[in-house]
Parts: sequence; structure tokens; C-alpha cells
Amino acid sequence: MPLSRRTLLAAATVAPAAALPAVAGCDGAPATDTTIDPAAPLGLRFPDGFGWGAATSAYQIEGAAAEDGRGVSIWDTFSRQPGNVRGGDTGDVAADHYHRYVADLDLMKSLGLRTYRFSISWPRVQPTGRGNPNLKGLDFYQRLVDGLLERGIAPMATLFHWDLPQPLQDAGGWEARDSAGWFADYAEIVFRKLGDRVPVWLTLNEPKTVVNVGYSYGVHAPGKRDRSAALVAAHHLLLAHGRAVQAFRAVGVKQRIGPALNLAPAYPFEGDDRDAPAVRTADGFENRLYLDPVLKGGYPDDLDIEPLRAVVRDGDLAVISSPIDILAIQYYNPVFVGPGGDYLTKLPTSVAEWQQIYPEGLYDVLTRLRRDYGDIPITITENGMPRADELSASGDRVVDPERVTFLRDHLRQAHRAIAAGVKLESYHLWSLLDNFEWAEGYAQRWGIVYVDYESQRRVLKDSARWYQQVIRRNAI
Repeated sequence: MPLSRRTLLAAATVAPAAALPAVAGCDGAPATDTTIDPAAPLGLRFPDGFGWGAATSAYQIEGAAAEDGRGVSIWDTFSRQPGNVRGGDTGDVAADHYHRYVADLDLMKSLGLRTYRFSISWPRVQPTGRGNPNLKGLDFYQRLVDGLLERGIAPMATLFHWDLPQPLQDAGGWEARDSAGWFADYAEIVFRKLGDRVPVWLTLNEPKTVVNVGYSYGVHAPGKRDRSAALVAAHHLLLAHGRAVQAFRAVGVKQRIGPALNLAPAYPFEGDDRDAPAVRTADGFENRLYLDPVLKGGYPDDLDIEPLRAVVRDGDLAVISSPIDILAIQYYNPVFVGPGGDYLTKLPTSVAEWQQIYPEGLYDVLTRLRRDYGDIPITITENGMPRADELSASGDRVVDPERVTFLRDHLRQAHRAIAAGVKLESYHLWSLLDNFEWAEGYAQRWGIVYVDYESQRRVLKDSARWYQQVIRRNAI
């Protein structure tokens, strides 16, 4: 199973960026065009009503890890084990959003956000992952949704963003078939409380990352290194998605639902044969392993996934392919594949060394979805880059032109895809706030809003002020 986002860089053979061939089938524009003022408008207007947003996740920003009845998640456990997280960091406090959400909502309104994608903490709603809900946990999300609606911001809620309750992991986690039922029960609780007030629901966030990074390479919770277990978990995650969609319909919610999948276009490192066997295999594990069962009702025939196939039961694929209303996609980087199947570094990276910057890959992903999977409505729920951001000497500014350029160049490709007929409805940059970045702890800053973790003061970065103007103009 190839490595991708947030995986071990050592698994790829790194080649010098200089003198590498261009990516076949793309326009060859540089990833970062330093000849253009990143703040200068490009004159590209988006459709009226386009959803400009930002994204976060519960464990990364909420804090309050042991308050109001919240249970223990696998990330609480994993981050406390020495050597798992840079600097020994945890999400115990993070950006303290649980206590500061009202001010954060006001900040969102000041930026002009039209939509906000967040996640609901399963252990905050069901401390053990099963049984009666924790009403204080549910009430927090009700207050959050109320606050968004009062400010004219459309909530977009993710049910699972990696924080599985630890008691469920102790009972087998995603390797256990029962996990799909546990998830559906939890989803039903949340749907009954909030379902008709959240316009878009997302079932799972990046099941591929859970499978690859959490189960194959052990860099994320639960920290396993077992390819067979990873493939079993992949099937049960997808089954959980399908069961949640069915619960959504059974409750009678009239809003929309779909999964959030991180997709990475696969290109040959040299040449232009995107159908070469190694590239095809990479595309299978990066994209088709998750898209095909959800949108076509079957797993790709050309992939070596026997441990997964062994646990598929009659009717599972019908559940997994329960009709969805919208597809959420997350794009950070492409993969470049050598003849032997190794992932190679070809382009400049951000401070996250796994992230090769290639905006044109977003256009390729979006148009490929329309071509291969139909005219489904799409939302981008994550896209962004980290920097080693620092406050100015005055303490009231963060200068981050590289992030502005990154966002502008990717939005240009999103606009291009819309012009090509893709039904792209909204865009959520990652992330609204600096936050706990999983195994990297607080060493990487992804937000457009700087968080001083000691004082919890928020400072708008230049990228936030730029994005505010993009939203106001509905154009880049």
C-alpha cells in the first residue's frame, strides 16, 4: 500500500527537483509563481452563491479533553506514548476552542465565511463509544451550530475525524466488523439532535489516512503496522460510511450527506504514460479503493487487497454504495511514481516534506471525478499548506505570502474546473486556526489565523486578510 499524505518520507526515494521532466498532460505552470503579487486580483469570478469556507477538526482545536463528560479517544492514548508526537504534544488544550468558540464564531463572521466545516468528537458525544449520549457534549455542538446559523454561516459537520473512542479500539477498533454498527448508532444520535439544522453532513474524514498512516505505518493512532489489518479496517470504515448514510435516510433528515476523501492524482515520474502498471496501482490505492465502492458499488479488480476481499459479505457493497448527495474531496499533493512503484519527490515541497506543491493536480482530480464517476456535486473540504509562521515584532501581524500564493494558485485551478463543467459548490481552506497537527504536534502551523498557544490570542495572518477580500469580491 503506497505512502501518501502525512506518511513517512523515508519510504520515498528523493530525487533532486532540478532537471526533472514536466508532468505529462498538465500545463507546466510553476507551483509558486513569484513574479505575481500574491495579493493582486486575477479577475476570476466564482459563481454566485459559491460557498467560501474554512475547516477544522475537533481533536485539533477543541481542547477540554477531560471536561463535561468527554471520554478518552485513541489520540489521547497515542499522543501520551513517548515518541509518537513531536515534542510530546497532545490535544489536551490545543486552540481551546471549546471555551472560546463564541469569539471564534465572531472571527469567522468578520472574515465573511459562508460555510464552516468542523467535526464532532465521538467520545464527547458517547464517552465509551456506545450507549446513551453525553448531553453536555451534544449541547456544545448544538450551541456551535446555533452560533453559526445566527451569523449566517452554513454548518458542515463531519462525524468522524480520527478520534475513535478508546473503549472501541480496545474492542477491536476498525478491524472489528461491529465498528460499522457502532458508528451508525452514534451517527443516529447526532442526526436526531442536529440533523435538520446542518445543511451538509460528512461521514468519514480521510479513511485512506486512517488505513495507511494509522494501520499500515503506525505513524498515527492507533499506531499499528499491519497491512492485512489495514485492509480489513478499510472495508469496515467504508461499511460504516454506508451504514451512517442509511441511518441518515431512516431518521428522515432532508439535508445532504457524503464522505470526505483525500485524493491524490498519480503521475509517472518520467514520461507521460499515466496508464503504466505502477501508476495505475498507485492510483488504485490512492483513489479508486475508496471512490469505486462508494460510487460504483465494487472494489477495483486490479488491486492486491485479498485481506479486504476476505471480509466482504453479501450485501456489504450495496450498503457502501448507498446513494450520496455530495462528495467532499481534500487535495494537498500529487504522487509521482517510478517504474518500480516507489513514490518519488519531483517538485518543491512545503515544510511538510510529504507535500509536493502542484496546483494543477486539483484540476486533474476534479475533472477526473466528473469524467469517471459522473456529474456529482462536489465540495472541497481541505486544501492548504503549513509554514513556520512567526508574529511580527509588533505582535499584530503574520506575513505569509507563500500561503497566499498557494491558495490563489489552487483556487485558480478550482475556477478552471468549474469552467470545465465540474459541479464544485464550495471551498474550505485548511485550516481556520493553527492547531494540533497530529504526529507533528504544534510544530507546523496550517491556519490563516495565528494562535499563540500560551495566551490563546488569535492574530489574523496576511492570508486571512487576503481570503477576506476574496470572499468579499467572490473572485480571485
